[in-house]
Amino acid sequence: MHSLSRYFVVPVVLCVFVNPALAKAMYVTDTVKITLRTGESTEHKVIDMLDSGSRLEVLSSNEETGYSYVRNKDGNTGYVLTRLLMEVPSARQRLEVAEKRLAELQQEPEKLSSRLAALQTEYEEMQSMRDQAETHNRNLKQELEEIRSVASDAVNIADERNMLRKRVAALNGEVGELKLENQDLRNQSERKWFMMGAGAIIVGILLGLILPRLRFRRRRDSWGSLSGF
Repeated sequence: MHSLSRYFVVPVVLCVFVNPALAKAMYVTDTVKITLRTGESTEHKVIDMLDSGSRLEVLSSNEETGYSYVRNKDGNTGYVLTRLLMEVPSARQRLEVAEKRLAELQQEPEKLSSRLAALQTEYEEMQSMRDQAETHNRNLKQELEEIRSVASDAVNIADERNMLRKRVAALNGEVGELKLENQDLRNQSERKWFMMGAGAIIVGILLGLILPRLRFRRRRDSWGSLSGF
């Protein structure tokens, strides 16, 4: 009974005073499976069967009993024989890792070829985009030159338009002067014709007054000459 209490007390004390900072990683040896027990003897209950190469966190070790207090990847804690642990992964596990790495390396050329083809396609697309950009740039430059030419022509046209406006204004002034002169000439002509008409009327009136007298005088003279005979 006393020995059993010693087996139960020691794990409890170890669990209480374990320092996580002193924990280190170790691995199950190439033995197919080892037992994870509740205590430091084969009389304690088996918690789990650990496969070869399983990674364990060693929390403490007891040289007297030859057991180490460990924690597995599932978070379960228990005791395993220290002599069944080693500081590096098992040869079988390392072989599996090496084979996996070899398979990855063997796939690298295919990945590189695929990547190279993708890069080549991307390069060709970028080359096409660059050519399109250069073409677009040339078109923009041509349009800019055309705009500059049109702008220059517009300036010239504006200057010509201003000159034409000034010329039209001058011509309008000349036309106005000519209209005034024409109106003066028309007024003078009308006055001249009015004067001529008035003169003709006056002459007509005078003739109308003089001619009857002249006729009367002629008749009178003719009558006097007749009476003298």
